[in-house]
Amino acid sequence: MTINVYTEQTPNPATMKFMVNKLLINGSEDFATKESAEHSPFAKELFKFNFVNGVFFASNFVTITKTEDAEWADIEPILKEFVKGAVESEYKIKEETSEAPTAFEGTDLEIKIQQILHDYVRPAVEQDGGAISYKSFEEGVVTVELRGSCSGCPSSTITLKSGIQNLLQRMVPEVKEVVSEAL
Repeated sequence: MTINVYTEQTPNPATMKFMVNKLLINGSEDFATKESAEHSPFAKELFKFNFVNGVFFASNFVTITKTEDAEWADIEPILKEFVKGAVESEYKIKEETSEAPTAFEGTDLEIKIQQILHDYVRPAVEQDGGAISYKSFEEGVVTVELRGSCSGCPSSTITLKSGIQNLLQRMVPEVKEVVSEAL
């Protein structure tokens, strides 16, 4: 199979989404630091580039966060070629391979919130090169974690309040607010 790689801009100017025509991972993996990539051969190699500041994998893409001093025009072709070679060489995203199916836990209300986030919000967030995960629901407040290009994105607050919060409030009247846990 010939591996094709193409890039998409994300709402976060510091990140670029590198799409491939092959499933890389079921679920997602976030490597916000070089140290966190210790058990990921793929991410570890990406962090060897001094302009890589973060790596996030989901389904058929890797979102790469660059350092402030790097310009996409200079580094995009280098990263594109690297991603193509890494996928062709079947670099592992993580060393352990046991992937648990999506399981929702908690009260019926918490399970409903998690299901909505999984079915409606997750695909949209992944389109922008990010990921969202449910953390908690207490006293009407849903806490989520945004990763990948959504972490530190200037428009993530708008997405959180105008998009996710409005959707959850319409579908689950008990939801009063949605907040993001700081990374």
